[in-house]
Amino acid sequence: MGQYDFRPLRVHRTASQLFAAERFKSTPPWHEVIGVVPPAQALVRPQPLQHQGAKRAGKTRKRSKLFQPQKISYEEDKLRKEFFGDHPWELARPRTVLEVDGKDAQRYDWSQVSEPGRPVTGESVIQRQIHILNDKQNHPNISHAGAYDLARKEFYAKRLQEDVERQVAKEEAMATGAYFGKTMLQISMELEDQVFERWKQWAMKKALEQEQQKAAMYTGMENESARQPEESSETRASLANLEGLIPPIEAEGKEVDGSVPAAS
Repeated sequence: MGQYDFRPLRVHRTASQLFAAERFKSTPPWHEVIGVVPPAQALVRPQPLQHQGAKRAGKTRKRSKLFQPQKISYEEDKLRKEFFGDHPWELARPRTVLEVDGKDAQRYDWSQVSEPGRPVTGESVIQRQIHILNDKQNHPNISHAGAYDLARKEFYAKRLQEDVERQVAKEEAMATGAYFGKTMLQISMELEDQVFERWKQWAMKKALEQEQQKAAMYTGMENESARQPEESSETRASLANLEGLIPPIEAEGKEVDGSVPAAS
């Protein structure tokens, strides 16, 4: 068959025959899956769906990029990049990602940034900005930056209102005897202090070990010098005086000058 390899198409049949001949104790885990979803038998790779028209008439895509999917972009992508680039901490707020059919945003009223039953998030600013840009009746000549500023202004006002409501509710609860635990900032600061104390103990231990190593190196050099002290001038003079007082040492059977003693 030339360059084509049809062995993958026969994997399931071959495995079934080997299992029937009791060559396998049990079927492989992929046996049932590959029987339901067999390998493709089409030898020609299909071209992906073209979501966009050709930008330049009369020119086709390169063969190396013919089977690559096209890049899909939406109008909201650029607006999201701009907003979350200016407000990165909005991504840290918890959100409930729950939709009915994926088109819930189309059923909301984006003539205002907030709506009963819908939490105010960064996505509210994006959809509100798009609504302002498309509303030519109330905002005929508004620019992209103007729509962004108007949506942000409404967003900031709503955030400030929520903060005031939470603060008032907390003060009312504390006035009636409620007790609130530590805030997230206090808890994070305590954890940071604990980590710093552990690092401080580790750093002190390492510094002490380095000091001990340095002391051991210098102590070894001092011991060597103490074992071999240099003779001073006074020591040499004392040894010279003692040499005249010490009698010569006689060897066994011979004197120091080499004469033999007389026999008794």
